[in-house]
Amino acid sequence: MTFDALIARIAEGAAYRDAEGIAPFEQIAWIKQARLGAYRVPVAEGGSGAGVRDLFDLVVRLSHADSNIGHLLRAHFGTVEDILTWPASPRRERWIARVAAGELFGNGNNELGAKHAGDFGKSTTFTPDGDDYVVEGTKYYSTGTLYADHTFVTGVTDTGIPVQALLTLGAEGLTVEDDWDGFGQSLTATGTTRFARVRVSAEDVTLPPEDLSSIPRWHLGPFYQHYLNAVVAGNVRSVLDDAIALIRSRRRSFTHGSADLPKDDPVLQQVVGEISALSSAATAVVLETADVLARIPGSPVLLRDEAVHEAALRASQAQVVLHDLGLLAATALFEVGGASAVKRSANLDRHWRNIRTVVSHNPVRFKNRAIGDLLVNGATLPDNTYF
Repeated sequence: MTFDALIARIAEGAAYRDAEGIAPFEQIAWIKQARLGAYRVPVAEGGSGAGVRDLFDLVVRLSHADSNIGHLLRAHFGTVEDILTWPASPRRERWIARVAAGELFGNGNNELGAKHAGDFGKSTTFTPDGDDYVVEGTKYYSTGTLYADHTFVTGVTDTGIPVQALLTLGAEGLTVEDDWDGFGQSLTATGTTRFARVRVSAEDVTLPPEDLSSIPRWHLGPFYQHYLNAVVAGNVRSVLDDAIALIRSRRRSFTHGSADLPKDDPVLQQVVGEISALSSAATAVVLETADVLARIPGSPVLLRDEAVHEAALRASQAQVVLHDLGLLAATALFEVGGASAVKRSANLDRHWRNIRTVVSHNPVRFKNRAIGDLLVNGATLPDNTYF
């Protein structure tokens, strides 16, 4: 099955799954079987060899097919981006082979007890024990982990050194709870992951350099944030689909409307045209910004921080734009429908709920302020997981 055929198959029944709360385990199984998670892995290592722009186009299309599925693969594709930067080693070969076989990664980074969202200080602990570490802690917003085979997890050692590791689900003491109760992206399993004395081999734990001040700017910050922009763009495509279907299906108009049939009403046609323009612009912004992110791996080492910072700026600016475009389109959808469009059975509000949930990950008010501080005062954008 081609990836295009896979995406079309995923789209079938997506609205029904969303309305009925049916978790997409079957669809994720198809993705694993098709080895879609190896999209960015080089052909020589068993993957599709896709570029960064190609990947973000894929995320837009997946999110168009099923917003939850496009979103829940975020941690997987981000982890693969990280692994691709590792130097040649048995560890890299082992994990790349797992990705090439179709296995997926989940998310074990966020903690509700942290003082600040986005910093690298964690309460999850990695305690050395022989050739292993013992992991203790609780993570939340574990998007996609319920559907994954492995998860990355961040924490600190007993001496406070920040570390991260890859753990296989099913390990003793590791439990994933489907307790996410958001009004949007409800099937992403963005809930709790608990680590109760989970053992992980020391060779699967990444330690930082002794001089923490030498750690470069985090190269995956722009990737993770821009990924959400792609999810929004895919949702806007779905809004357009439903706007067209809705206006074509309506058989009644208002006595003061401009035509007997809504599909012939120039006022409603104008709304559909506006949503179409918003959708086109959203995708264009995502793909253009992806080209900026693609420059990071090939940039000279001495200029790497500069390339990452530029990507963080562009991803942040894109987020501000996608925030407004997405919510505007999702609201405009109801301008082409009457009272029947707000019926629960129509489920047309899912687009607004999903977009609102995605853009709430990283409030644009703070992003706008940081961008303004950069442009007015020359301040550097924050170096955290939100930029």
